[in-house]
Amino acid sequence: MFDLIIRDANLPDGRMGMDIGISGGKIAAIEKSIAADAGEEISATGRLVTPPFVDPHFHMDATLSLGLPRMNVSGTLLEGIALWGELRPIVTKEELVERALRYCDLAVTQGLLFIRSHVDTSDPKLVTVEAMIEVRERVKPYIDLQLVAFPQDGYYRAADGISSLNRALDMGIDIVGGIPHFERTMGEGTASVEALCRIAAERGLPVDMHCDETDDPLSRHIETLATETIRFGLQGRVAGSHLTSMHSMDNYYVSKLIPLMAEARINVIPNPLINIMLQGRHDTYPKRRGMTRVRELMDAGLNVSFGHDCVMDPWYSMGSGDMLEVGHMAIHVAQMAGIEDKKKIFDALTVNSAKTMGLEGYGLEKGCNADLVILQASDVIEALRLKPTRLAVVKAGKVIARSAPRIGELFLDGRPRSIDGGLDYIPIKA
Repeated sequence: MFDLIIRDANLPDGRMGMDIGISGGKIAAIEKSIAADAGEEISATGRLVTPPFVDPHFHMDATLSLGLPRMNVSGTLLEGIALWGELRPIVTKEELVERALRYCDLAVTQGLLFIRSHVDTSDPKLVTVEAMIEVRERVKPYIDLQLVAFPQDGYYRAADGISSLNRALDMGIDIVGGIPHFERTMGEGTASVEALCRIAAERGLPVDMHCDETDDPLSRHIETLATETIRFGLQGRVAGSHLTSMHSMDNYYVSKLIPLMAEARINVIPNPLINIMLQGRHDTYPKRRGMTRVRELMDAGLNVSFGHDCVMDPWYSMGSGDMLEVGHMAIHVAQMAGIEDKKKIFDALTVNSAKTMGLEGYGLEKGCNADLVILQASDVIEALRLKPTRLAVVKAGKVIARSAPRIGELFLDGRPRSIDGGLDYIPIKA
């Protein structure tokens, strides 16, 4: 007897027509035609069942604040930072909590159940920190929310940057963050990386830095981050987010840099939507798009995962909480259109991101947590193409969200009455 059985499911690894038996919040069986009863059964009808989506890079404190206190007219990173600097001193804890909870509601319907959010620590009042810690506790039954102490205005550059970050960690923030390229000088940026890695080592915490989010090919703080990771014994526990300067670096330097990053086991987090929106703003043509070297980093064995970064905030006026939208854009910008490429992109939204966040019990195997999403798609390739409806979202063996399938109704002589998912599926053989 199972609590729940999902029948006739296709899995991300290509297995088809599988049944998934769930007991006690865990996956108890995955096999063809489970001969047992359950308290509840769901027929996936040959649809894709996947572990939940994971967003390893987000800004929950700023989300849904678009237009406050005004719009980002230039659409640039620097104006976005300035805008947030205007909003941060006047925003209330209640507003921050309410907007974050609204976003988490959206995330659940999108099958996004794991989020790592950077929390601005530059204002010494730390209202953002208090608010996000409350949100973390309130959403714990359905979203695992990790928080990064993020000195948005610079660890050294902000007047109280050092003390505010340490106080945020004392309050219970999970991860040490940084933004070395936003310090006053390259030297201070380098010093901030060393100082923040030292803090992480002393406190036994992971590191996740906004690193080289610039078009400047001489912004090379990722080299320092990899070196300090090795020096402090933090291998595998450090993430470099954005890394957009690698888009502009010469190939010879990168041929040295990537092996160093691999030695340090750096987790790489590009953010395709925001990276191509904000980078290359000083270019005319040819115009750089700014996303880091995804294919080369994957080929070198680095763990690459994708973040959404922003949804309707001072930096990004779009976004829907849909990680498949992130992957869809990554395919285009990274020019990874092959079948195996797309499978790697899907992994970067799920299992790779779970590794970045250090999630335990994540996956679609016997013994894993029964956290699952049923998609209105047949396989991962179709999911990335269509960005389909999440038919059901399951957390610890219980359905926490449902959506009606997308069906297009036709009134044409001699043609089908309906189209499932908006487009008929045409199988592609490798």
